Amino acid sequence: MRAVVGEDQPLVREGIVSMLAQVSIEVVASAANADDLVRIAAEHRPDVVITDIQMPPNLADDGLRAALRIRAAQPPVGVIVLSQFLDAGYALDLVGDDPSGVGYLLKEKIASPDSLSDAVRRVVDGGSALDPDVIASLVGRKRTGDPLAGLTPREREVLALMAEGHSNAGIARKLFVTVPAVERHVTGIFQKLDLQQADSTQHRRVLAVLTFLRS
Repeated sequence: MRAVVGEDQPLVREGIVSMLAQVSIEVVASAANADDLVRIAAEHRPDVVITDIQMPPNLADDGLRAALRIRAAQPPVGVIVLSQFLDAGYALDLVGDDPSGVGYLLKEKIASPDSLSDAVRRVVDGGSALDPDVIASLVGRKRTGDPLAGLTPREREVLALMAEGHSNAGIARKLFVTVPAVERHVTGIFQKLDLQQADSTQHRRVLAVLTFLRS
């Protein structure tokens, strides 16, 4: 697996590169500003781009904007943004109309190479990796005409874990239940959100997560 890293602080950048090397993810190039990140991603066409949100030249959300440009130009490339801030708005901007192949992680929560590797692999496989605290902030906000109002507390819990990017098996491990139990909850979510049976299961999962994130 090949990665490009965007981070303007040298020590942090080297730390990310080192963590990725420990889990056999090759960093083929790195950048210290957003414009260079877009350029080297186009040049190297990696499997995944991992970038800080705040980067030069403006030290605002330049890294996020670069990630969106890369995602638009190279849809197969997974993108993960790292942040010091819990900002659900940034996460929603990143997700756009499709949570597939994106991740939003808080730097302070990346405790080990394995935790970063798990997020990278989920994103590269076409899933998502959204920090649980971001999901919690979205769950807690006030909603008008809440389309999730008919969901049970357990169904909301399952949907939140779906939004984080967990598979049914992963959700079962998190909740200490069986996979068939999770599948029943997922089916109930689809029915209550009126997601059409004609659509594929994966497509309905995407639509359910988008409803959860944007409602």
